Amino acid sequence: MNNLLLIDALNLIRRIYAVNEPKEIKQHEAHIKACCQRVEQAARSLLRKTAATHAVAVFDGDKSWRYHFYPNYKMNRQPMPERLSHSLELFSQAFASAGVKSFNPAHDEADDIIATLASKAANANVNTTIVSTDKGFLPLISDTITVYDYFKKSVISTEDIKSRFSVTQNKLELFWALSGDKTNDIPGVAGIGVKTAQELLSKHDSFDEMLEDQTLKPSVNAKLKAGAENYITSLALVTLRKDIEIGFSLKDIRVM
Repeated sequence: MNNLLLIDALNLIRRIYAVNEPKEIKQHEAHIKACCQRVEQAARSLLRKTAATHAVAVFDGDKSWRYHFYPNYKMNRQPMPERLSHSLELFSQAFASAGVKSFNPAHDEADDIIATLASKAANANVNTTIVSTDKGFLPLISDTITVYDYFKKSVISTEDIKSRFSVTQNKLELFWALSGDKTNDIPGVAGIGVKTAQELLSKHDSFDEMLEDQTLKPSVNAKLKAGAENYITSLALVTLRKDIEIGFSLKDIRVM
């Protein structure tokens, strides 16, 4: 049985780097070296845990389609520390030392690359483990796709999703499109907060259904109508693409 391991590389690296990040430049080199060792250890541990036959660590490309589609995308997000961004090749080497190849797309986001690979694997009945703390992967969870939080050492379940967001897994993208996502500067519908979005999705399966609901408060109906364009934009932004041209096949990322 083939098992595919997909590591959200920068998600793993940045969280490891943030632990005891040095303030003095003279300590930086030692910190990077220690972080590379931790990344290599993590990769080796994940290979064992998942019994991976195929594995890849996916990095982010520069300015994906989302930045062109919506110029304010991630506008307020803190940039990667320069000292870290200049050391990424060392982390690719750390993954390689563990037996995991790295993929560095020119422009695509790791999220879309990983979603595409997981989708292709699912179609081929290959079990996939995605390693990330990014909530954007949660809609992908299925019988063949698992999302694993390396730092909590736990698989994320649909029950965890319901507990965390108070909506079912199949409505996560609708939820984020309605309420927005501040971490990525995705607008959502103005005036529709988390609580209202949860209430709407407890009764409805689509935006059109919400608009047709005659029992909605007039104020909520007005906000939905006024925010329809932002909803469509936000839904596109929060939905991971599964059709990215990858340029390699499973055999290219076989674990040796």
